[in-house]
Amino acid sequence: MDTHAPIAVAELAPEELPGNVGALGELLHACVHDGASVGYVLPFAPQQAEAFWRDKVLPPVATGTRVLWVARVGGQSGGRIAGTVQLDLDTPPNQPHRAEVRKLLVHPAFRRRGISRLLMAALERRAAALGRSLLTLDTRTGDVAEPLYASIGYRVVGVIPGYCRDPFADHLDPTTIMYKAL
Repeated sequence: MDTHAPIAVAELAPEELPGNVGALGELLHACVHDGASVGYVLPFAPQQAEAFWRDKVLPPVATGTRVLWVARVGGQSGGRIAGTVQLDLDTPPNQPHRAEVRKLLVHPAFRRRGISRLLMAALERRAAALGRSLLTLDTRTGDVAEPLYASIGYRVVGVIPGYCRDPFADHLDPTTIMYKAL
């Protein structure tokens, strides 16, 4: 892995998503197998990871209720997808000022290069441009993502015990709910 290769972050248009389902599936598959608590448990097949992007992400991206970014290492046009994040804009009529951060993922081979920060900065800029002044998210309590979010200005609202099943073991983990005012 070239640690000096350029990193490019860009929104992935709805028409680009089908052609990137394989690479995005590989990213999700690698993250879950590395212990990410992002809704899946082992065993977790590559086909399940691809189905997530095709069935759960493509429809809201196509309707404009979700925005998807990818970070590519090696340049935007031909680089490998190393990370992704989503901005969920599907809020009730009385909440047009907020949005939810979903599935910040960075491939284990590309961590510690600032990719998460680049993705979150792009997401926050776009949310602000869309008039969204409040972002929320949840993360497994004690995960490496929790201090990352805190370092970029997210504040803890609280912890919900027994929120999600651990990807490796048959026990429930707590989740931390966080927010950031833009």
